Amino acid sequence: MIKRLLLSLMLTMMALTAGVAAAADVVLGAGDVVRITVYNNPDLTLETRIADGGNISFPLLGQVNVNGLTIPDAERKIAGLLDSRKIVKQPQVNILVSAVQSQQVSVLGQVLRPGRYPIDGKRNVLDMLAQAGGITADGADVVSVIRKRDGQTTKELVDVVEMMRGGDLTRDLELAGNDVLFVERAPRFYIYGEVQRPGPFKLERGMTVLQALSTGGGLTARGTERGIRIKRRDASGKLQVLDAKHDDLVQVDDVVYVKESLF
Repeated sequence: MIKRLLLSLMLTMMALTAGVAAAADVVLGAGDVVRITVYNNPDLTLETRIADGGNISFPLLGQVNVNGLTIPDAERKIAGLLDSRKIVKQPQVNILVSAVQSQQVSVLGQVLRPGRYPIDGKRNVLDMLAQAGGITADGADVVSVIRKRDGQTTKELVDVVEMMRGGDLTRDLELAGNDVLFVERAPRFYIYGEVQRPGPFKLERGMTVLQALSTGGGLTARGTERGIRIKRRDASGKLQVLDAKHDDLVQVDDVVYVKESLF
């Protein structure tokens, strides 16, 4: 619980700063809305949406393709055209992106606000989780990252909790447009019988039978810690019934049964 609270606080702080992006990292594409100004030339001011082919219709220049260019590159391209065509001498061009549509990442599954989020600069896994409000209480610690590069689709798993616990951010993968983050529901176990709160619960790492009893609210007045059973399916799917000790580890989808005391 504490580790998840710390992770949520960290992601919240990242969300507060994620909106401040380095303009140089923004790559322009179809659907983006841009405002272009030329210093001391207000008649050349343009606010437009980049067309599907990546073109904008700029005053006195006509069609200018900016698809795939960073903001500084697009500024230099327009400035070069204005200068070379003797429209403005040594122009100072400034581009502001008011809406990013071309570069978006899908954040799905067990996050607070699933959806598609723009990449308005260099963005990593933790950045986008923060944008989506963080992982919910029912979410797993491991995030699936699906990326397409050079025509090849890959899937990588990022253990967010382990990464933060160890302070190793090398696994905080950099993302690009159309990447997908998916947070599965956390693994569960089930407990029933003579416990205060029978039902399904999140399986924490390294959870023991005794900790599972605590998660279920402890024993009822009729319950006993002796003779606890675990119902578990093996690799072939066959159901096994195991006698459990307090320090035994609970596994995914285990069913823990607490018997009634005979005395």
